[in-house]
Amino acid sequence: MRLTTRTNLAMRTLMHAAVRHPAGLRTADVARACKASFHHVAQIVNLLENAGWLRTARGRGGGLVLAVPAESIRVGAVFRLLEAEMPFAECLDSARNSCPLDGACRLKGLLCEALGAFYATLDRHTLADLVAGNTALAAVFEASDDADVLAVPAR
Repeated sequence: MRLTTRTNLAMRTLMHAAVRHPAGLRTADVARACKASFHHVAQIVNLLENAGWLRTARGRGGGLVLAVPAESIRVGAVFRLLEAEMPFAECLDSARNSCPLDGACRLKGLLCEALGAFYATLDRHTLADLVAGNTALAAVFEASDDADVLAVPAR
């Protein structure tokens, strides 16, 4: 199993926003801290905003902030949003399954059970669990932030 870059960037973006909350930050700040492409991070920010987890403002003084409390963002929900497009195994994708063993293979059941346990573990944790009291994480983000703290205007 391997975490996709999209999910990894989504979690990093949310953690950065949570550490900086209630102050805002720019997409460029996240890209710099994560050593990622600005455009890739911008796509992730858009997905997270559409999911209702981030609020963004454009233009001078704009940026992004958490739209909801960190305690209400379940890690499992973020993973499901970003990983839903790519099934773990071919046999778990009913639309594209061409496995000749389908219907006779017991591995599919094991994979479903394992994925259920994986998501159950992630569902027990929130964004707040990842950042609360995590001074080392805050220091990493602080070191990468070279701009003044932004206040994102309310809509």
